[in-house]
Amino acid sequence: MRIPQNALILREKLTDYLLVRKSEDDKSQFLGQAGFTMESADALEAAIRRHIATYDAQIDRSNQFGEYYVVHGELVGVNEQVLSVTTVWIQDAGSERLRFITLKPRR
Repeated sequence: MRIPQNALILREKLTDYLLVRKSEDDKSQFLGQAGFTMESADALEAAIRRHIATYDAQIDRSNQFGEYYVVHGELVGVNEQVLSVTTVWIQDAGSERLRFITLKPRR
């Protein structure tokens, strides 16, 4: 299955989490390798949407909150640098819509 293009990606997930430098679990430096910065949050969202249009999602787990999906693949940066990533999504219990949870480097 593919994550639908209308899946919810909250801007705050990008600007208040992924693109913010943190002392622990910092993803901003990883994303910075591909040229993603706070100023290019729209480009990051577009890259995530291209990522889910290209790669299949797999069910990761299910719990009382809903079903979690992962998408493994590549994310192409604004500088054309390619990052190997896993994106994580949830379909909340009782909802049809999927929403973005996080992105992490793929090892």
